[in-house]
Amino acid sequence: MSQSNNKSFIARLNQHPKLRERVESLLNVVENTTGDCIKADDAEQHVIEEIRQMGNDALHCWGSTAADREAKQLREQRPGLHGNGKKKSVGIQLLGK
Repeated sequence: MSQSNNKSFIARLNQHPKLRERVESLLNVVENTTGDCIKADDAEQHVIEEIRQMGNDALHCWGSTAADREAKQLREQRPGLHGNGKKKSVGIQLLGK
């Protein structure tokens, strides 16, 4: 990886702190920093769990970004559109027995 690609990758990774955290956790498993991966089965279980969590975090990041992008696009298309504010209604008022 070239120097500019490396900087670009790190900058992109820094924009997603949850994913960066997962990559660091995966590296910790590979480097066995905690010392609890003595057997290959142990390491495999840790890697599988980290990859699952990474996938989950990646989808959450994607969903959040996609929702923000869609909201921005809608606001640009329809400037008079109001965002989702807090509902002011307290419900349906009972009229009696």
